[in-house]
Amino acid sequence: MELTGSEYFVLFGSSFILVSFLTALMRRVAIKYGVVDAPNESHKTQKEPIPYLGGVAIVLGVLLITIASSIVSHYSASTIWLAASVLVPALLLAIVGLIDDIRKLSPWPRFLVQTGVACISALLLVATNTLGSPTGSLFIDVLVTILWIVGLTNAINFFDNVDGGASGAIAISSAFLAILAIQGGQILIAALSIVLCGATLGFLVWNKPPARIYMGDAGALFLGVLIASLSLRFDPNPINRFASFAVPIFLLAIPILDTSVAVTKRIARGVSPFQGGRDHLSHRLMGRGMEKRKAVFLLWGLATFYSALALAISSVSYQLEGVIMAIGAISWISLFIFFLAQNDEN
Repeated sequence: MELTGSEYFVLFGSSFILVSFLTALMRRVAIKYGVVDAPNESHKTQKEPIPYLGGVAIVLGVLLITIASSIVSHYSASTIWLAASVLVPALLLAIVGLIDDIRKLSPWPRFLVQTGVACISALLLVATNTLGSPTGSLFIDVLVTILWIVGLTNAINFFDNVDGGASGAIAISSAFLAILAIQGGQILIAALSIVLCGATLGFLVWNKPPARIYMGDAGALFLGVLIASLSLRFDPNPINRFASFAVPIFLLAIPILDTSVAVTKRIARGVSPFQGGRDHLSHRLMGRGMEKRKAVFLLWGLATFYSALALAISSVSYQLEGVIMAIGAISWISLFIFFLAQNDEN
């Protein structure tokens, strides 16, 4: 079933408006019940307590719009099943994240639950034959999928360290993923990506610098699983198999870069990778004297650059695919070295 441009616009607009409204509502609930992020740790960048529960607004918005659109559009049972196989694992981790936002879980229980959910997602993706560009080996397909979902879920959670960082990056990645999916005729991926883009932008109205609410782990884990699953389900179908794997990596290149730099630095210092710290890209940019808003805009710009490379890979000839991948890989490695050489913000 094809969707028209106006139908995509309705999906985007309705998710944007609904999540923006729900975020305002959840902000009041968080303030009323004291669910706030207090600046009581050294790696916190805010000066006053900021309400959590923004992630609840994102989760509710995405689920409600998806359910409503499936009813109105009379989607088939198979389509609903495929959507549920993406959303249910994300919802499970959102619940774990919400518990963590309220009661503060230790890192290892969260990691074990993430791994369990990733295993479920991987089995669903492979079992339904909806894993984009499989390796041809069932074992490797499942293993790579688990690693991708766990890694990216943590990457998005780590990247949610500055106002608008994660929400803006996901909005950009999902927008480009929607364009890719529309070009490839993958309607379900396109529709869910459009809803995700609208939802994150609706939340960004309240989360942009200076943030008036945070998404918390509930939102970060939900977005991480969702964008990881959607990027895996998408089949870019380039001639070069390496290019097919490069597309999802480029779409999420900046959150991956942020996590790679932070984890490498923490291991070098002999501390746990799960320990919070002022060693993310945003902290390093601000440590060089850049204002928070400008640092966020720069990170959004880099996310747009790499997402554009992902779009280009699926639109050019076989010969140019290699050139684009080389540009992306060399620039990413250069950024990794540059940020790794910077001192942590004090």
